Amino acid sequence: MGVVIVGLSYKTAPVAIRERIAFTKEEIPPALRKLVSLEGISSAMILSTCNRVELLAEAEDEIGAIHISRKFLHEHHKIDGGEIDSSLYEMTGVAAIRHIFRVASGLDSMVLGECQILGQLKDAYSYSVQSQCMHGTLNQLIIETFRVAKHVRTLTSISMAGSSVSRAAVEFAKGVFGDLTQRTILVVGAGKMSELTTLHLCRMGAVKVLVTNRTYDHAAALAARFQGTAIPFQELSSALSQADIVITSVSGSADYVITRADVERALRQREHRSMLFIDIAVPRNIEPCVMDLQNAFLCDIDGLKAIVAGRESEIVDMVANAERIVESELNEFTTRQRHRDMGPVISMLKSRIQSISCSELERHICRLTAASAKDRETLEAMVQRIANKILHPLIVALKRQESSCDISYLETLALAFAPSQLDEGARDKTALYTRSQSRPAQ
Repeated sequence: MGVVIVGLSYKTAPVAIRERIAFTKEEIPPALRKLVSLEGISSAMILSTCNRVELLAEAEDEIGAIHISRKFLHEHHKIDGGEIDSSLYEMTGVAAIRHIFRVASGLDSMVLGECQILGQLKDAYSYSVQSQCMHGTLNQLIIETFRVAKHVRTLTSISMAGSSVSRAAVEFAKGVFGDLTQRTILVVGAGKMSELTTLHLCRMGAVKVLVTNRTYDHAAALAARFQGTAIPFQELSSALSQADIVITSVSGSADYVITRADVERALRQREHRSMLFIDIAVPRNIEPCVMDLQNAFLCDIDGLKAIVAGRESEIVDMVANAERIVESELNEFTTRQRHRDMGPVISMLKSRIQSISCSELERHICRLTAASAKDRETLEAMVQRIANKILHPLIVALKRQESSCDISYLETLALAFAPSQLDEGARDKTALYTRSQSRPAQ
């Protein structure tokens, strides 16, 4: 069984594409069950964030699983393959494991070192477990991924070096308006992103914060935490006219939360004083054509890249150290996986050699009419020692060869014990392992 990844990210697709294949929280459980019901897919997980959408699947036929995953994305979101295929990437084997380790550690994020992605991965894992779609190798990999991410963040300062998307959004606002203490900020949405945004706003001097959300109690709780003011969601239109800066992060919205018409109305009420809109949601909350309006400035998630890129040169050494830890963890994990995969082959060898030994012992003892129970015990011990001495160098050489992905020794052993001597199940296990090890490292 192997793990495959099919997806896209901010590196390969603009937000206009990412938002079209994003999954809402409500969509994920039924989508997982549908994916796992497809032939050849035994486990699956869906990671959908503002910067990436990835399907992780476990399957024996990795190439087939990639084809199935691509088709699933097309059909689920009703998108023609030609529209997104150039943005999709696919990974198998070592490349897939390295990728998920790097993602969890914040090394593949738009904001290097950001911590939110680990929480998002844990949510994705939880959805898969609750949907009974998480098993086997994929389950082992994700659990290991959490440990690796914690290890990287403990041994490096990567989390301190990076900042969240919400912090980048606030810095962008400060870059436009300067002193935020004189500005009214409206935060639309009361989830984790909105909470982080509000936190950074307050740290940068904002004192007048308005919060609105579809669930008023959530908006009130967030506003109270930061001495802000909660606004009923149905009053969003009037609240817009009060705001100099509007930051939106409403998840699962099928339609735009703020339209061009809403902004035109707010600008008139404000006598056309400038407004800055920062849309950090995927799918986007603000109608893109708002940017065409005079005195309205709109920045979406992709527009924050310049802020993020400006910091990367400052943390080169820190990132390099984190990458080295990931590579070390990757080598240890893949070695353990190879040893586990080698188990059936070693068991087969032990079983076959012990079977031959016992058979020969029984045939010999039958000819010894005067053999006592003590004699039999002595012979059994001797035969067991011989079998172990034969097995030991075979297993040592087998492990040495498999660690270098050289399968010639394994094939030789398979031929030595097949086809007439090996039972069908053992031959199948040997053949399966041989095929898995013959794939080139990704």
